[in-house]
Amino acid sequence: MRIAATLAILSAVVLSACGFTPMYAETASGSSLRRIAVSTPDDRLGYRLREQLEDALGWDRGATPLYRLTTTVEQNRISLGRRIDDTATRYELTVRAAWTLTPTSGGAPLTGVETATTTCSASDQPYAAIAAQQDGEERAAADLARLIRLSLMQALATP
Repeated sequence: MRIAATLAILSAVVLSACGFTPMYAETASGSSLRRIAVSTPDDRLGYRLREQLEDALGWDRGATPLYRLTTTVEQNRISLGRRIDDTATRYELTVRAAWTLTPTSGGAPLTGVETATTTCSASDQPYAAIAAQQDGEERAAADLARLIRLSLMQALATP
């Protein structure tokens, strides 16, 4: 029993000396990410992007925001394949989001641009075609939120 306790204490000392941090520990950049208020365009894709960004950043609605993240979103949909009757079989959806992170206390804003590309199938049935397009937008918004979060973490980590 004493050997196990000694090994546990020794491993804790060794791990703390090497700079080990648990994967889900809150870091300095993580705590500031939680205090970023997100603003997106007032449309379906903007709503989906804001929803994904708030989830990715872990936004704390009860805390006063340290930053305001403003995004503009552009999307482009092109057909990839053609059937014999010249209708599309697949679409490629490219969504480009330009973002600006502004400190609420004043200071120089940070800017960036992220792009996500997804594909979706085209259906002859109207409901299925709408559902496929909305699914593509949802996947693009999730990819953009992940990319923007990574860019923000990098920007906030560098002095």
